[in-house]
Amino acid sequence: MTHSVRRIGRTLAFVLPVVMVLSGTLAVTAVPWAASNSDSQLLAASARSVSDADAAAKPRAPQDVLRDRLVQELRAKDPGVALTHLQRAVEGRPSLAKHCMSIAKTLGKAAVDKYGPTRAHRFSRPVCDTSFASGVAQFS
Repeated sequence: MTHSVRRIGRTLAFVLPVVMVLSGTLAVTAVPWAASNSDSQLLAASARSVSDADAAAKPRAPQDVLRDRLVQELRAKDPGVALTHLQRAVEGRPSLAKHCMSIAKTLGKAAVDKYGPTRAHRFSRPVCDTSFASGVAQFS
């Protein structure tokens, strides 16, 4: 009799903490830590307010930096120079290739804004599957 009581006690001593840890973990994951309409988020040990300053302090993605730099270059010089630099940037960093089409379309829009649709088409070349020409046509 005492042997079976000890066996049950040992089993409960092993199983109970495991069950408590798992149920506690599941309970914590089900709690909505921050309301959807609030811009503050409660973390495990502290509360931190998310503001525009925090968002501006985060590093920007390389494709966003490249896009902004090329648009500024297009406005200062011409679309041909910006397209050449886009092609060189993609050749230098192949990870930017998946963003090349969207960057070229943005350059097409900027060219239409600066030169108008007719003159912007003159700068078209086969960079990123002619996405520049597609951007010019889309925003004409």
